[in-house]
Amino acid sequence: MEHYLLFIIVSCFLIMLPGPDMALATRNTLLYGQSVGLSTITGTSTALMFHTTAAALGLSALLVESALLFSIFKYIGALYLAYLGIRTLLTVKNQTAAQINGQPSFSKKYLSKKAGYFQGLLTNLMNPKVAVFFLTFLPQFVRSDNQSIVPFFELGVSHIIVNFILFSSYVLLITIFSLWMQKPAVQRVIQSVTGCILIGFGIQLALAGHR
Repeated sequence: MEHYLLFIIVSCFLIMLPGPDMALATRNTLLYGQSVGLSTITGTSTALMFHTTAAALGLSALLVESALLFSIFKYIGALYLAYLGIRTLLTVKNQTAAQINGQPSFSKKYLSKKAGYFQGLLTNLMNPKVAVFFLTFLPQFVRSDNQSIVPFFELGVSHIIVNFILFSSYVLLITIFSLWMQKPAVQRVIQSVTGCILIGFGIQLALAGHR
């Protein structure tokens, strides 16, 4: 129980560190609303379940050991993050141009909850660093003499639940401040920063070493 509580505390700190998942949740909540933001983090949670299963069954070890597989996932994930970042910046550019021309700007755009879900799923699933994290983080809280995969799933599911609770709270917090954040000037700054952050994470992932 003591180790489990420590695991939960450490998970909370790690989850709240800025990363691609948080940047994407911010982007989709601001651009498309609370429901799409929640769908996005549901997709992230689904991807984390895949990573948990892969780590428990030893499949993540194959990814870590294979430089080719690691690179394939790494570059696909990096390109996808860069694509989302560029789309965000283009949205800002188009909305700013519309405002200059006297047209309505910075209104909520449409993205289906299904699309938001798959964005969250792919962003996390195609990041090999998440697989490495699960492969190295979870075993630290499992007894070395325990050969069962059950503890891996217990810890993995616990991490996913904590992740979903914290990210849901984050999305709701953004929604609470949405009136202030919907001001055109604020939107421009937040969306521009979020777009740059997504591109930055894409570059960081592309440059990440195999080990």
